[in-house]
Amino acid sequence: MKFQVLDILPHLTNPVSGRQVRTDERFAQALTSARYAEEFGYDAVALGERHAGPFLSSGVTVLLGAIAATTSRVRIQTGVSVLSIHDPLRVAEDYATVDQLSRGRLELVIGKGNELRQLPMFGIENGDQWDALAEKYELLRRLWREEDVTWEGRFRGPLKDVTSLPRPFAGAPRIWHGSATTATSAELAAKWGDPLFSANAIQPRDNYTVLIERYREQYAEHGHDPRLAFVAAGAGFLYLADTTQEAREAFGPTYEKMVAFFNRPGNHTPGNAMTFATVDDAIARGPVLVGSPQQIAEKILWWHEAFRHDLQSFSLPTMLPHEQQLEMLERFAGEVVPVVRKAAPTALWTDADPYGGRPAAYGRTSPLEAR
Repeated sequence: MKFQVLDILPHLTNPVSGRQVRTDERFAQALTSARYAEEFGYDAVALGERHAGPFLSSGVTVLLGAIAATTSRVRIQTGVSVLSIHDPLRVAEDYATVDQLSRGRLELVIGKGNELRQLPMFGIENGDQWDALAEKYELLRRLWREEDVTWEGRFRGPLKDVTSLPRPFAGAPRIWHGSATTATSAELAAKWGDPLFSANAIQPRDNYTVLIERYREQYAEHGHDPRLAFVAAGAGFLYLADTTQEAREAFGPTYEKMVAFFNRPGNHTPGNAMTFATVDDAIARGPVLVGSPQQIAEKILWWHEAFRHDLQSFSLPTMLPHEQQLEMLERFAGEVVPVVRKAAPTALWTDADPYGGRPAAYGRTSPLEAR
């Protein structure tokens, strides 16, 4: 299995300590965490995108560019890029720039977005986000694969003989489809033969298993090679300690107050309330990684029994002191990752994967080697 560290840049006050990090410090922490993730041997880092609520991720391409320029190996992803609200031409331009800065390490994760409040901010009617996503994705594919594109659609003005610049570093980057609670994104991914990124964030494991299995069935029905139906799965916050009881006692009060805040009317999309209100329930059945290294490894492998996924994503508890986050990041890399990798091997980003060698295109893997 491969591992991704995801930050959606929540800007929350710690509900227990009352502490909130300044915006500039929060950005610096995200960049530092990405550099340490590379140093500790993680496979990918990702930043999410939000345009409503207490998040600082509206300008995510700027931060991803900074990560691209200050790392040399780790793959760079989004989590997700809300393509449904954006102009695909601008997305093609911005992320091709990140791809060039990283010398081919970009892999885009797209979605319609799980925050209804951002739709009217970008002129998308509630109910149109799925159609907008499908149309804009088809155009993005063309812009990254073709030159002199002529196109006309519903959600943006027509194009005539347009070639987006810069071009991607080494052909079109891989695009994953983020899937939260409905089958639509899974079906879109299956149609195009793309990998699926399951949110695995707020609901029981079986709910996500149904969507993943539907994706795999339709992927094969569309004639794609089932060996390349890669799946990723998210997770809730990580909190690692010597024992699960210690982790529960230390993080439980923060977790439960965060859930109470998230579940208030207006703080979440209707129908997407957190189903695990107590930390004990979340540890036992929910999508959090709270516990000892052994407990967390067992939890990921429990998900793997159902999902058979290739990439595991998780988020650091960003409302806690950053030094503590980095300690957990290092310990997770040393005590959890090797156990899971051995038990759940994958072909993702290996020689058996068509995108496996993409960062090494033209023999250049880092800015220093390119000189």
